[in-house]
Amino acid sequence: MAATFDAVMRDLKARKFAPVYYLMGDEGYYIDQISDWIAENVLQPEERDFNQTILFGSDVTAAQVVDAAKRYPMMAQYQVVIVKEAQNIRNTDALEAYVQKPQTQTVLVMCHKNGSLDKRKRLPGIIEKNGVLFESKKLKDAALPPFIETYLRTKGVGIDPKSTQIIADSIGSDLSRLTSELDKVIISLPEDDRRITPQVVEDQIGVSKDFNGFELRDAIVNRNVYKANQIIQYFDKNPKAGSIYAFLPLLFTYFQNLMIAFYCPNRNNPNDLAVANQGLYGWYAQLHRYEDDAHHQENA
Repeated sequence: MAATFDAVMRDLKARKFAPVYYLMGDEGYYIDQISDWIAENVLQPEERDFNQTILFGSDVTAAQVVDAAKRYPMMAQYQVVIVKEAQNIRNTDALEAYVQKPQTQTVLVMCHKNGSLDKRKRLPGIIEKNGVLFESKKLKDAALPPFIETYLRTKGVGIDPKSTQIIADSIGSDLSRLTSELDKVIISLPEDDRRITPQVVEDQIGVSKDFNGFELRDAIVNRNVYKANQIIQYFDKNPKAGSIYAFLPLLFTYFQNLMIAFYCPNRNNPNDLAVANQGLYGWYAQLHRYEDDAHHQENA
């Protein structure tokens, strides 16, 4: 099983370094978080000149990466080799041989974005056995509000549910952009009021507190036809403010959850609702696995 982000970061902060980290997936944010931490913390600043190497997959072969990884550190406990754009390395035979018996004084980091290794091949299994295989997946829309709240909590900043949903709807699941926008908002907050409100979101991110997906959903649920049409016309006349089609996942998720609750035999029991919800998402997960297998077979 591939490692989780929290588990990888916990071991790194405890200075339990693996000889190989293969970071892959469609969400670049977590890949950057791990590789940046390694680049900034494994070595002392004075050790980096001779012991930290940054390579790019489009410029090197797997054999050249292995040559760099086999070097010994100079006046340091470790050397760090970070390979960005590792997805551009085509023939990984040399890497596969190296990972079977990696240099223990080297921390090799392979950053493979916008895709993943074919797990039916030998290399992923060897990495899991002798190093860390991490897959960074895009967050589902439903997971964005908890991510925003947790991120802000670590910065000592509060936020109300409406503001959270407005930000999630308007920015979406690109976590690098999302955290960048949140950091911009955090800087703007006064020291005596570290809380994000809809007005702050409108002022700093440029998303209207009155015309957004959260308000559209509220208008539809409450059968406020006039307000729903106001919001739709606003986005129709102001395409730079966002696309009305971006709100479809929000509306779909709401009515999907409503359907689950309606057909649940004992809808007053939170546990029964949770089980029904997990059953539906389990079906979706299985469907996605079938789609992934079909995709791998097409590319094989």
